Amino acid sequence: MPGEAVRVRGLVQGVGFRPTVWRLATECALDGEVWNDAEGVVIHIWGDRVARRRFLSRLRSEVLPLARIDVLDTAPLGGTPPRAGFHIVASRSGAVRTGVVPDAATCSACYADIADSGNRRYRYPFTNCTHCGPRLSIVRGIPYDRARTSMAEFAMCSRCRAEYADPGDRRFHAQPNACPQCGPRLWLERAGGAVLAADDTIAAARRLLTQGQIVAVKGLGGFHLAVAADNAAAVARLRQRKGRYHKPFALMARNIGVIRRYCAVSAAEQALLESPAAPIVLLEASGPESVSAAVAPGQRTLGFMLPYTPLHHLLLQGLNQPIVLTSGNRSDAPQCTDNDAARTRLAGLADYLLLHDRAIVNRVDDSLARVVNGTPQLLRRARGYAPVPLVLPEGFGRAAPLLAMGGELKNTFCLVRDGTAILSQHMGDLEDATTQADYRRNLTRYQALFTHRPERIVVDCHPEYLSTKLGRAHAEREGLPVVAVQHHHAHIAACLADNERPLESAPVLGVALDGLGYGDDGTLWGGEVLLADYRGYARLARLTQVPLLGGAQAVREPWRCAYAHIRAALGWRRFARQYGCLELCAWLRDRPLATLEAMLAKDLNCPLTSSCGRLFDAVAAVLGICRERAGYEGQAAIELEACVTQAALETAGEGYPFDLIADDGLHVLDCTPLWSALLDDLMRGITPALVAARFHLGLARALVGLVIRLGERPDVHPSGPVALSGGVFQNRLLFETVATGLRERGVSVFSHRRVPANDGGLSLGQAAVGAAADTRLVKPR
Repeated sequence: MPGEAVRVRGLVQGVGFRPTVWRLATECALDGEVWNDAEGVVIHIWGDRVARRRFLSRLRSEVLPLARIDVLDTAPLGGTPPRAGFHIVASRSGAVRTGVVPDAATCSACYADIADSGNRRYRYPFTNCTHCGPRLSIVRGIPYDRARTSMAEFAMCSRCRAEYADPGDRRFHAQPNACPQCGPRLWLERAGGAVLAADDTIAAARRLLTQGQIVAVKGLGGFHLAVAADNAAAVARLRQRKGRYHKPFALMARNIGVIRRYCAVSAAEQALLESPAAPIVLLEASGPESVSAAVAPGQRTLGFMLPYTPLHHLLLQGLNQPIVLTSGNRSDAPQCTDNDAARTRLAGLADYLLLHDRAIVNRVDDSLARVVNGTPQLLRRARGYAPVPLVLPEGFGRAAPLLAMGGELKNTFCLVRDGTAILSQHMGDLEDATTQADYRRNLTRYQALFTHRPERIVVDCHPEYLSTKLGRAHAEREGLPVVAVQHHHAHIAACLADNERPLESAPVLGVALDGLGYGDDGTLWGGEVLLADYRGYARLARLTQVPLLGGAQAVREPWRCAYAHIRAALGWRRFARQYGCLELCAWLRDRPLATLEAMLAKDLNCPLTSSCGRLFDAVAAVLGICRERAGYEGQAAIELEACVTQAALETAGEGYPFDLIADDGLHVLDCTPLWSALLDDLMRGITPALVAARFHLGLARALVGLVIRLGERPDVHPSGPVALSGGVFQNRLLFETVATGLRERGVSVFSHRRVPANDGGLSLGQAAVGAAADTRLVKPR
């Protein structure tokens, strides 16, 4: 009887893949076996050729929700089947490197279970199967089985055990499998520790929300703070207690119908909301109804998500309004994951705590995404996406294992092995001590989970980044080489890898716009055009350099950026003479300008920067947006974009002008004309919406013109794409205007899809640059 050996690699373990193989092979009347090994899944099948071809076709087309086939190779197989029928057999080749798939939103079958009053899992908040439920958040070790998860302490009852052992059941080898008889339990506490007796705990928590109470909810990857989104007093109280006065809150609604009352939802956005990843999706707040203005002050968008666990489905059941569901922490700290820690750290924030006894092993924040031109873009990659491996582009397959440490803000780290990149979930800002500890724990855990032993460490060039210091210390302990990667080169490399640009490709023009990154010349970069590939780069252009007055303090106080730009473009005396009647001039006179001038004279804590992010801060401050202080990173730029109206865009013309000048071999996009035109508009009483629109359109036009000009250089490939990266390109208006302008001129555009354009994607770029430096990947002559 003819046979065939099938090798499958990808996300094929811990996702119900073998039962699917068993079902398809049985339906195709094939004999054989399937098992896991260290590389993935092996299938041996015997039967006639037509049946084998039908099986392979269905295996490719009927992929499970959490599975991903990267490689499917076949080879002739001699001999005869070891026994009649098709069978799932024990794993082989020693310890299996199963990897870990992401936590996944409740599937439709499990939702049906909890909604069916005749089902034994009716209203059970921890229902799951191989198609959904906790994964990364509960795993402690590899191989991924129940004994190495936080479900180990819950012994399955006989009925759950029977499901677990039946390859025909969708709960076959579902490690978190449980039911009310044997699984985790839920209870409600008053802040302070008293347990509330209730016939229906979830219904009691829901009633508290409708009464304006703040409820801490232990979710999948951490605690959230929940409050009714239409209760302005409750939302304001949450802001006050949390110390989060400006940053938008995320929202959860029970279904798409509720969301549509507040936001426009396209088909692509609905698909993203309803995907197994179930991220928060930024939507235009243009529905007929409104949530409390305190939910997202200064915004034109709302971040909505759908329930992604049975607990959330049950909590939202019957609620016709959305709830705020924000991270369970004080502002800028990581969310709580432990019951005892929540009782202590959330005591002054929440009125009640909805708790359960399944431990959260790995903190996993909610992912954040949006849809641009019909394509999803990740702004924060965490729950539902991490730690899905990203296959590196052609040419990287032989690179040695390495560890890339990421940046200082929005940190992720990245492991490279076997031609794939494994990005951690979003860690956050390493300036926070608790986040640092979480970062260290996750580094250790990931290396154990993925049996990863790096042969080199990759860090950012900034010597003061904590990630850089930790990376260098680790390399010294282990005797490993260190590769230092310039920040903006890493951004462009991340964009190239995200777009599967092969290693041996011609350099591309890369536009990297962000807040700050350490430059080769000792200044702080942030508005750069590079000619780059994975192996190197040349800096071709930048924005105007201005001093960062007070260093990091200028990031927190945007008026400092405004003063620096006005001073550089016009000088204070000319500004005061020409524009002295503006409210801005009087406001600035009350600032400690003499102190700033003394700092400049002594070159004290005033590093030069070409940052595009700080230019946005300056324009925002001039318009009175976050002028005195920004409450969170990027607030001024975000609210400046939100200030723009469609009517303003339609009357803005081409926007404000920029000059293109030469400076020591670099093209410089000079902001001087921008400031004269902008301040003249303010003198004429032009509205902030129109000023903001002209700024966005003028900057976009200048960037497009600069790229077209640089594309004429003999060392630039004439048909090459342009890569757009850096956190500033998360400004939708700027990104779409630049991308459209380039495409209209026949230039193809690379942008981010699977990893964020901000520093959350930086570690992927570091990893790609570090791997490209591997001597095994030498260019052929």
